[in-house]
Order: sequence, then C-alpha cells, then structure tokens
Amino acid sequence: MKKILLFGFLFAIQLFYAQTFVNETNEIAESELKSSSQVINFQANPNTANYDVVYQKLELSVNPAVYFISGNITTHFVALENMNTITFDLSTITDTSDSYYSNRLTVGSVMRNGQSLSFNHNALTKELVITFPTTLNAGTTNIVSVSYAGAPNFEEDAFTLDTHNGTPILWTLSEPFGAREWWPCKQDLNDKIDSIDVFITAPSQYTSVTNGIQMGIVDNGNGTKTTHFQHNYPIPAYLVAIAVTNYTIFNQQAGTAPNQFPIVNYIYPENIISVQNSLAVTLPIMNLYEELFETYPFSNEKYGHAQFGWGGGMEHTTVSFMGGFSRGLIAHELAHQWFGNKVTCGTWKDIWLNEGFATYLAAMVIENLDGSEAFIDEKSDMINFITSQSGGAVYLSDSQALSANRIFSSRLSYNKGAMVVHMLRWKLGDAVFFQALKNYLADPSLAYGHAVTDDLKYHLENASGLDLTEFFNDWLYNQGYPSYTITVANNAINQALITVNQSQSNSSVSFFEMPIPVRLNGATGQTFDVVLEHTSNGQQFIVNVPFAVTSATFDPEKHLISKNNSTTLGIPSLDWANVIQLIPNPTTNYLSIEIPETMLLEKVVVLNQLGQTIQTGFENKLNVSSLSNGVYYLNMHTSAGTFYKKFIKN
Repeated sequence: MKKILLFGFLFAIQLFYAQTFVNETNEIAESELKSSSQVINFQANPNTANYDVVYQKLELSVNPAVYFISGNITTHFVALENMNTITFDLSTITDTSDSYYSNRLTVGSVMRNGQSLSFNHNALTKELVITFPTTLNAGTTNIVSVSYAGAPNFEEDAFTLDTHNGTPILWTLSEPFGAREWWPCKQDLNDKIDSIDVFITAPSQYTSVTNGIQMGIVDNGNGTKTTHFQHNYPIPAYLVAIAVTNYTIFNQQAGTAPNQFPIVNYIYPENIISVQNSLAVTLPIMNLYEELFETYPFSNEKYGHAQFGWGGGMEHTTVSFMGGFSRGLIAHELAHQWFGNKVTCGTWKDIWLNEGFATYLAAMVIENLDGSEAFIDEKSDMINFITSQSGGAVYLSDSQALSANRIFSSRLSYNKGAMVVHMLRWKLGDAVFFQALKNYLADPSLAYGHAVTDDLKYHLENASGLDLTEFFNDWLYNQGYPSYTITVANNAINQALITVNQSQSNSSVSFFEMPIPVRLNGATGQTFDVVLEHTSNGQQFIVNVPFAVTSATFDPEKHLISKNNSTTLGIPSLDWANVIQLIPNPTTNYLSIEIPETMLLEKVVVLNQLGQTIQTGFENKLNVSSLSNGVYYLNMHTSAGTFYKKFIKN
C-alpha cells in the first residue's frame, strides 16, 4: 500500500511539472497572439506592395492614464513602380454608436514637401490611401508625414491601459497585425523598416521605453517630457512597441569585448528587488546563445526587458515585454532576438522558424544549466503534449494562416516545432547542426531580413550533404507521429537481432524515416546503445552486443516524437531481405548497400523495370548518377543467397 501511495505521489509531481511547462508555453503563445482577432482577415496588404519603407520617424504623445494617442509619422519610402497613391495600414472604427468611440483614431492631415495631400481613411479595409498630385516615378525616394489622433480599437488588444500597484501603465503589443491599430504603417513581414526614430512624449513622472537605444530626454516645461530612441537595424512593424509607466531602471552588462552592450531593464518599482534576482540568469543565457550561434544581433544598441501586464512575454526587438521573469520566459524571448527578430519568418505559415526555435533554445538552457536528465524530462513533457492529439502539422496551410489561434498554437508551432528542431539536431549531429544554423543566421540574403522554411532546409542540407525532403515532408508538412514496436532476440553469442515496425497516428504520413535509438539491457545492469536507420516496416538489424540481452528500452533520451511504443524479447527469426538496406533511397548520385558484417557481398547487378541489365559492380557503393530518373532493381549475390531490392533514381 505504501508503494502504491508513493507511486501516486511521484506521478502527481511528474504531472505537475509537465503541466507547469505546458502552462508557461501556453502563456507565451497567448501573449504573442493578443493583438489578433480569432480569425484574421489580413495577411500582407497587396495595396502596399508598390513601395519599400526605408525609414520612419514616430512622434507619439500618450498618457498612461488616458486611452488616447496622437502622433505624427514621417515615412521615407522608395517607389517600386510609378505611383499615384500610397497606402498605409491604419484602422479606424466602423461602429460609432458607442460613446466610447467618440475619439476614434482619425487622420488630421497628410503632408509632402510642405504641401497638404488628399487622403481617404477607409474603415472597412483599414487603409489610409493618400493621393499624390503628380505621379511618383519608380526608383525615387519620397517622404510623407501623417498626423493622427484618437482612441485605438481596443478589441485588438494592441494598445492597452492598465494599472500596477495603483499606477497607470500603457503598452502596445502588435503581433501579428496589431500595429495598424495604433499607428499608420506597412504590416508586411517582407518589408522591414531599415531604421526608426521614436519620440515619446508623456507626463514627466513616467518613464518611456521602445526599441533601440535612448538618445536623450527633453523636458518640455509643461509637465511632459519627450524621450528619443533610435533603432538602426531593420525591423518589421509588428516588433515596434512602446510602454510608459513609473519604471525603475536596472542595468546589466553583457557580451564579450569588443561586442559588449547593456541590458536595460524597465521594472515596476514595487518589484525591483525580486526581479533583479530573477534577471541575473539573463547573463548566462546570453553567453550560451552567443557561444552556440553568434554575437547578440543588436549588440550596437541594447537588450532589455520591460515589465507589462500580460502573463507571458513578447520579443520586441532589443526590449522584450515581460509579464513575469521565470527563467524559461527570459530564455524564450531572448532566443527570439536571433530567431524571429534578426531572421523573421517570411510568412505566418512559417511561424515555427520563430516559435519552434525559441521554444527549443529555452529547452537548451535547461540542458546546459541543469543537465541531461532535466533536459530529457523537458523533452518528455513536450512529446506528451504534442502527442495528446493524433494530428496537426507544424507548417500551416493557407487557410490555417488566417487563424491567430492556429498560428500561435502552443502544441504545434511551439512544442512540435521545437521537437522537430531537436530531431534535426539528432539526425545531423551537433557539429553539422550548429554550423548549419550559424550559416543560416549569417546568410546575407536572410540576415536582418526574412526566411521561409526552404531557406532553413537549404542550409541544413548544404552543411550535412543530406537530402532532407523526406524528413520535412513527414515532420513539418504532414501530420501525426509514429508508434514503434521493437522486438529483440539473442541471435547468437554476443549478437542480437532487432526487428522494428511502426504505425502512424495520421494517414497523411505513410512512414516516418528516422534514426531510432534503442538501449539494450543485460541481466546484471549492463547497457548498450544502438542507433538504427529505420527506413521500412519490418526492417531487421543485426548488432554485436557484449552481453546477452534481457530487455530493451526505446528512445531513453527522448530524441523522437512518438507514443505508445513497445519493446519485447523474442525468438530469432531472420529475414535477410529486411536486413539489407539501400541508403539513400531515393538517390541522386550514389547508392550504398548496407549488409551485416557476417554477410559477404559477391556481385551487384542493376536492372531496369524490363529486367534488362544496366550496370554491374562488386562494391557496396554504386555510382548511379548517369542513370535516367526512374525505378530500378538491384540483384545482389551474397554469401547468404541472392536478394532483390528496388530503388528510385531522381
């Protein structure tokens, strides 16, 4: 009875920690979708595609005690074609029956070269369309300034007022399409603003924060002050943010000479002591990420945190807005500065390039600071959450990319995305995997720009020499996970025969190809780890083991997304045809024939589909680059008999 109670207690603890991890991920995901309606009716506005934003100056006046903003936004842009109009994304209210909307966001004037321009602010399309008196020629740089004021649309949660300890606070949170709710902008992931200056005017008792480095503060002599920040790295509109309250500033120093930079933390004064202790971990996390990847991408300016009212966080460039200061949240938002801010997903269908990587890097903090066992527990929690449902792909369809809840799915975009990143690391090995990511981050066509999934795939394939098409199809574009059945038999002295079968949770994948880890156990506590390249159902492997196997453990270190796996000890039943493997298959240039050490390969004949001999050889590696694309057969003469296997040349 005591054993049962103890087991129940330990199981409850395990569930508690698993649920704690899932809850934190859910909170992060929730904060990052706060600025969206449940169904998104906006992606990239095609009406903004005819110009490239070069620079924007945001002059904003706010009071955290009053739900109101006024501003002047000056935009420098290059015409990509001859233009008679320019369109900005900017919301206004369609229903004015509620008195709350009496000060709705309205445009007062638009100026160019000192002259007023005509404009139309369309509430239905949420567009500000400005008309030029003469055509702007393609390739020319032009400047327009928009003055506006009013109460932003509060339903989108992009512009929020609240209080902490009785003090007002204002913050913005624009991912994915909330920026248009509080300033005229271009909400296109593929057109980052090259640089910005932000001037925030607010009552003098408050401290303002935004992206970039603080350049100065001016006392306006009327009870307000204007704080100037400058950010000289490309930034998408959704990562521009402001916050204003009675912050206390706490500074840290990070980086390694000559790339040292400040970490500037904006904290509620009532929390400053406890938060300082929590923020100490930022430095070792920063050091880890710089060691694994590269110098902090915005080291010429700052990193920092600004406390705000949501339960999770948001990775605004150079200043993450934080609802709390757990180590996991600090690690997740900091990771985004590389994966999401320096290289931004090019479409919302590719959101896993942001969220999957940030979630995985936070797990790597556990690996490096807490050790391998804690890392295994973290991966186990992720796997349990991922496999709590049988379907779901990491990569989004066009229709799914219209749903904010699906874009920011904690189970798929965050946790399954993270485990897919880990499986790539497992498949490629640490040296190749991390070099590929360094190359990805440093790629001049991607750095401080945007990337799609194929860009990452290119760098992983280029570094490894592998064709990862099958992997990406199985684990990213299609759905579900495998369940493995492992049968181990002592085939001879110091030799085991392992038979592997799998089933799939979703019909979109017919078979998951992966290297699978199995731990073989002996009667006196011996263990022997093997990795099996599982490429077909019923596949058999002969492995040399320095003891008689009494049991086996599947994936003890949790490298794979899988569920309902079983291992049994069986009686030897060898099928040589299943032991022989052709790798890779399909292939482009070379085909390797993998056979047990106890088998001798005597001759290999390549046959076409008509049974005609195309090629003959005597080695276990064939050059098939000269063959036409199609299906072929190998006739393999071995010391154990003659066997046929099919391969595809592509």
